[in-house]
Amino acid sequence: MNIGIIGAGKIGGMLARKLTKAGHMVSIANSRGPESLKYLEWETGAKAVTVEEAARAGEVVIVTIPMKNVAQLPRNLFDGAARSVVVVDTCNYYPRERDGRIEEIEKGMPESRYVEKEIGHPVIKAFNNMQAQHQVDLARPRGSKDRKALPVAGDDDAAKHVVMKLVDELGFDPVDAGGLDESWRQQPKTPVYTADLDAEGVKKELEQAEKERKPEFKAA
Repeated sequence: MNIGIIGAGKIGGMLARKLTKAGHMVSIANSRGPESLKYLEWETGAKAVTVEEAARAGEVVIVTIPMKNVAQLPRNLFDGAARSVVVVDTCNYYPRERDGRIEEIEKGMPESRYVEKEIGHPVIKAFNNMQAQHQVDLARPRGSKDRKALPVAGDDDAAKHVVMKLVDELGFDPVDAGGLDESWRQQPKTPVYTADLDAEGVKKELEQAEKERKPEFKAA
């Protein structure tokens, strides 16, 4: 599968390494340009490209950047992409540590709805609730007794199925977390966030989540 990644931080770099190892053709971009990613190109075989090229790279595009930078992505970024492209959002909102105040999220808009609005393309929420290194260390073959799970939320069932297959391929049981309006259940400081649970545990904690954002994850 041809996969574009926008963002080369901890999650983006981890996914580039795992996806290329799994045999996918990966194109990766960041805000500093392809030359800054030559080390990752050499290490993994992923192709360092511009943000615009990553958005048009193929069947799946993963957006994994600080939330404050989502609004700075080029306008109409996905206009030249295939209509069927599946866009995955891994972004988390950290208003006090990094992102500052984003008014729509503060007023209750789920983080992924905000990303969807800003980029002008439907998204699937995944790969955001587990630390990057844990997504390396805790991966297990399908059927393993100690296999962990990752929630996947989105409105398009076909797109969600594509992402759930990737989650499975990368060593985790995918859990259908409902539509995108339910993606708040896997945002920071919810019970499933960084909890490293199996499938039953993920389902249980998604149900236990409370929609009110915790004070430490609101803008000061």
